[in-house]
Amino acid sequence: PPPAPTPPPPPSPVKAAAPAPAPKKVVVREVPEELIGIMGYIMWERAGQPDGADFGAEAERELRAALETGLSASEVKHRLKTGIPLFEPGQGPPPAPAKQAPKPSQSSGGSSGGKHKMDAVNRPPVDEGLLIQHEGAISGNSHFPDWMKDRIISEEPGCTRSFMHRFNAALGMLNDGRGSDDPEGAMTLLYVWLRFCEIRQLVWNKNYNIKPREISAAQTRLTDTLCDVFKNQKQHRQLAHMCMAAVGRGAEGNAGQRIRDEILDVQRANDVMGGFMEEWHQKLHNNTTPDDVAICQAILDYLEAGLDINQYWNTLHANGIDKERLLSYDRSIHSEPNFRQDQIKGLTRDLNKYMVTLKAVHSGADLDSATKYIFGYSQDDCKGSSVSVSRIDGVATPELERALQTIIGAMEANRSSRLKSQASSVDALQLLEAVVGARQMIRPHIVGGNDFGGRLKDVVYLDLALETTGRVVVEGALGDFEKRGVAVLMKAVGLALENVCLSLWGNNELVLCWKEWQAASQHLGNNDDWALRTKAALDRIQIAVQDVVERYNNRLQPAAVALGGGLGVDHHAIDIFTEEVVRGTSAAPLSQLLRRVDPLLRQAADLGSWQVISAVNVKGFVEVVDDIATVQNDVYSRPTVIVAGRVSGEEEIPEGCVGVLTSDMPDVLAHISVRARNEGVAFCTCFDPDEMRRLQTLGGTPVTVAPAGNEVSVTAASASEVSSSSSGDDSYSDNNQVPRIQIEKRVFRGQWCVASDEFEADNVGGKSRNLQGLRGRLPENIKLPVSTALPFGVCDQVIAHPVNASVKASLDGLLPNLDVDGLDTVQQLIRSLQAPPELVEQMRSKMAAGGQPFPGNAGQERWEAAWRAITGVWASKWNQRSFISCRKAGIAHEDISMAVLCQEVVQAEYSFVIHTTHPQTGNTDEIYAEVVRGLGEVLVGNYPGRALSFVAKKSDLKNPQVTGFPSKNVGLFAPPSMIFRSDSNGEDLEGYAGAGLYDSIIMDASEERPIDYSKDLLVQDVGYQKATLAAIAYAGLVVENLLGSPQDIEGCITANGDLVIVQTRPQV
Repeated sequence: PPPAPTPPPPPSPVKAAAPAPAPKKVVVREVPEELIGIMGYIMWERAGQPDGADFGAEAERELRAALETGLSASEVKHRLKTGIPLFEPGQGPPPAPAKQAPKPSQSSGGSSGGKHKMDAVNRPPVDEGLLIQHEGAISGNSHFPDWMKDRIISEEPGCTRSFMHRFNAALGMLNDGRGSDDPEGAMTLLYVWLRFCEIRQLVWNKNYNIKPREISAAQTRLTDTLCDVFKNQKQHRQLAHMCMAAVGRGAEGNAGQRIRDEILDVQRANDVMGGFMEEWHQKLHNNTTPDDVAICQAILDYLEAGLDINQYWNTLHANGIDKERLLSYDRSIHSEPNFRQDQIKGLTRDLNKYMVTLKAVHSGADLDSATKYIFGYSQDDCKGSSVSVSRIDGVATPELERALQTIIGAMEANRSSRLKSQASSVDALQLLEAVVGARQMIRPHIVGGNDFGGRLKDVVYLDLALETTGRVVVEGALGDFEKRGVAVLMKAVGLALENVCLSLWGNNELVLCWKEWQAASQHLGNNDDWALRTKAALDRIQIAVQDVVERYNNRLQPAAVALGGGLGVDHHAIDIFTEEVVRGTSAAPLSQLLRRVDPLLRQAADLGSWQVISAVNVKGFVEVVDDIATVQNDVYSRPTVIVAGRVSGEEEIPEGCVGVLTSDMPDVLAHISVRARNEGVAFCTCFDPDEMRRLQTLGGTPVTVAPAGNEVSVTAASASEVSSSSSGDDSYSDNNQVPRIQIEKRVFRGQWCVASDEFEADNVGGKSRNLQGLRGRLPENIKLPVSTALPFGVCDQVIAHPVNASVKASLDGLLPNLDVDGLDTVQQLIRSLQAPPELVEQMRSKMAAGGQPFPGNAGQERWEAAWRAITGVWASKWNQRSFISCRKAGIAHEDISMAVLCQEVVQAEYSFVIHTTHPQTGNTDEIYAEVVRGLGEVLVGNYPGRALSFVAKKSDLKNPQVTGFPSKNVGLFAPPSMIFRSDSNGEDLEGYAGAGLYDSIIMDASEERPIDYSKDLLVQDVGYQKATLAAIAYAGLVVENLLGSPQDIEGCITANGDLVIVQTRPQV
């Protein structure tokens, strides 16, 4: 840490002010019910969520006291939602009146709604080892085998006869696919086919009469095999899971036959032999399908609604069944149910029993049916067929049974409320916790490898049913959670995220997000930075969910397009295939929750709806793009404001672009951010999805972009205003002549390698010289790495060497008329260069003299790795980004000379970049820095998320202010190695940000490691954080003072606490 500054003199004594008059008490007639609900819930949470406790009166008393201080109801609501205390120090509510133990209530504290009593579920503690599953994720690979696609298309006509034919065909394809050379691609196509069937895009039955038991038997064989893939081919668990959900369980024994037999008993017992019931009977007898579950539920809802036929149709429509579909069956259903009041009781009883049979065959992921398969059930004899399913010992525990019955009871209460058009009577947060708790109870059985005598399938289907239940709970309670404030929303996000972790395989990143969210939640309202911490955790979750969505899209959508076209599937269904799959996962409602929490956190952290990276007022015509990288080579003939969905941070800003507005999150010190500020381009990130959607509709429209603080105004402008704003600027004309920046091409001066004490302006660039300018002048606690360099001109000399004659000849034919299309070829040629013996020997001697290890001393393989890195640095002179940047700046690309700075890789725990003048405000009295775990490439390269950022006043370095917590999901860590840094004469020029255009390359591959911020000292330990950030700021100020100008500094902190400056350049 930096030395303590000299303390300021003590303040002069001040005469005590007269006490202020007591504020006038405000009369409060009524406390809003909404506030009582929010406050009651908070009190219930603080009390440990006691079952049945009612905090309504206590909440009203405290709220009344707060309102009497003069706070408005809206201000009280804001404080409750953001965790700000209701009372200033010294204030507080009147003491609570003496009372008996809390009066039991049907509601859970101050929750909204609340008459359904839920038993508490004692969920087990989360076992991180069971929660994290590294295998089984869907890859982003878009390849699939043509043979499987062709086979599905050719067999589809025969599969339209019945589900038996489809399931038998699917089983054959599954067995052939799982043993093929592309099992994931084959299973992807199988899933897409089964999913098309599930969503009724394929014919379920056509001109074929089949026994239900034959369908059930085929279904059972298929799902047994899918479960075997799930158990024994763990790398395909996600796809096996999805296929099982699309198919349904398949019933054991005589359950299939009972579909035919029981319906006739229901008809006879209740005197409903004709009309609608007979039509449905004939349909069931001919070819039963999953539609029959929905039809039976529609009849039950119609009965419960007092024979209201509208409820029958509402339930059918909610399940995707309309009159046209009912008429499409081989045995069509023309009539509507039309029962008598005296038939309601008997039909309700008998159809509920019949529903057990239907769900046993068709609805493996139905919670009630899945529960019965775990705990066992039996059905009496019906025409010689009975059903007896035994419980699964080891899984069917009393704790799990209580949890499942609690959940089923709550879901039934929800269903009943919907039928009566009433608000839910269930505490959704308590229900969601019960669902997640039940899933944690069975987690050891899902991942443990026990087959339970062939019954693992039943456990998997129970898990699928619980996943679906959790998703439905969150979807139905979004408004309720939001109304109850930020504390409830944060708890709901944690549970919804846990539900996602339990649902996805290869979930390591999501589990780390969940741990970070739990850690951030502990800070709620406890300190000033809780909202910043939580916002960073939320950003990381959003990145992780988006990665899942992208992998699903890359894996599934190409298969859906190829297969759907061959099967004649509706084009719209193909277009939205992956979107609908994702919408049916537990990740979808999680995203909806995050969108509701985000603005509350931004408000609490005073972040606004924008982050302004480069504050410039501009006018231009809007160009909407998905990714700015796709247009970085373009040249716009008129001032253009780009609205981009993706900005990684490494791109070049296109010529003619005056502004970039994005929903992405590049770092403030990313390459594109630095260049935007240097070029006077407005660059802003928008966090408001509604505003971003509005901007994306403005393509071709002239606008004015006006950043101010944390907000940005984007308003309509006229074409003439845009034209006048660029008048006199010929950079938008067709005959553009860009003013040239003159640089001097450097030549070889006789040395292949130079030591640090030989660094001069005519042989190395600013990186090397600046480090040498610091050597011997820094405080003892700030280190510099030992350095050597391959000076300017060495690359040209290597090309000219006889060992590279053929490469030189090829380059001589390419370079004089080089354009963007030829860059890759030039880079390949540079990388193919051979090292002259003279260079190798001089590197060996210079490095040995300076105490650096020469890579070749460890063998030829190590030298070859070093040489690949060196030629890679030289080749980066011809990368697309630098070539375009030089063209924009008017720099003759052929005049760029490239030295290579050679250093040992510092084993960094943390890396940082410092700007000693605040880059966003231009304040010279403030230092701005960003910090990441591991190597600095994560900070300046194409890695999603944000670094930890902070500001320190130069007059008060010991009290840095964190402005953002990290959301980057990985750190880069390298083994002991060498790094070869680009050091050109085309960087650090006045008015030109050349930094970051060229590559620095480590000779050994770096390892990406996931970062667990819940255990990271820099995030969680405030004392360590303050000392470390103060030390970084101190180092920045020291370097600035020594070099005499604002600096852009890169450095790192090692495991033993050493602070190392690895490069510095003037800040531009």
